[in-house]
Amino acid sequence: MARASSRRSAFGKDAGLQARMLLTMFLLGLVYVIFVGILFAAGAGAVMIAVVAGVMLFVQFFASDKIALATLGAKEVSPQEEPELHGIIERLCVQADLPKPRVFVMNTAMPNAFAMGRSQKSATVCATSGILQMLDTSELEGVMAHELTHVINRDVMVMTLASFFATLAALIIQFSFFFGGFGGYGRSREEEAGIELVMLVSILVYAVSFLLLQALSRYREFAADRGSAVLTGRPSALASALIKISGTVERIPREDLRRAEGMSAFFIVPARAKQSMMNLFSDHPSLEKRLAALARLESQLQGAS
Repeated sequence: MARASSRRSAFGKDAGLQARMLLTMFLLGLVYVIFVGILFAAGAGAVMIAVVAGVMLFVQFFASDKIALATLGAKEVSPQEEPELHGIIERLCVQADLPKPRVFVMNTAMPNAFAMGRSQKSATVCATSGILQMLDTSELEGVMAHELTHVINRDVMVMTLASFFATLAALIIQFSFFFGGFGGYGRSREEEAGIELVMLVSILVYAVSFLLLQALSRYREFAADRGSAVLTGRPSALASALIKISGTVERIPREDLRRAEGMSAFFIVPARAKQSMMNLFSDHPSLEKRLAALARLESQLQGAS
């Protein structure tokens, strides 16, 4: 028992993930300091930028989870409504010394799960009705341990903040197109050059933010798989769940997948019919790589026992 507890503490917060999250936020912060400086230099309204950015950041940080859950149609469930799901989460929270999150269920045939929330105390874990019907107890435990590891690592908060930067850049690009654009009448050449510079820099910032976000998203999935494997002691159960979920997601109607596609980065398996052809643009590692990593963990845990 002491050995198992030691292994859990050793695999608590993923050091590699913590370092990558700090690096991602530092790079994004640096990019945006330069970005805002260029906007000011180009003559963009400082007050308007500050107000829009402040409101967006507030909404993203404090209300993004509520908006996402409402958009997906997820409902909070009581222990009486979903006793098995609550029982699994309660046992895992005791093992991980973690406050129990709110438990939601999304009514869809798509088998999936995700975690939301800016802190451990305000966390939410959501499972779809499809995954509850598909998986056995050990597989569902592996999936819920994966989601709780996201809560332990606080990577949901970092993903939420990081995605804010890309969202702001995209908004400025759209604003420039709709209200600025190229070749407008009644503007001087200097104003035209300023608008062109703002649009170019916004596009570059969006591209950098997007790539950093995707890279962080892929690594955090590996980290959550590792945390689940150690917390439950059964990497094979999570591997079995991933195979079942991935095989079924590809058969879900496109209409159902589109409903959840905007949240794809937060799901345990992407809410898309097929993985991206280029790993650089994927928000999840390939199934093959995840299974290989879990197989190695299985061998390590068996050797340590």
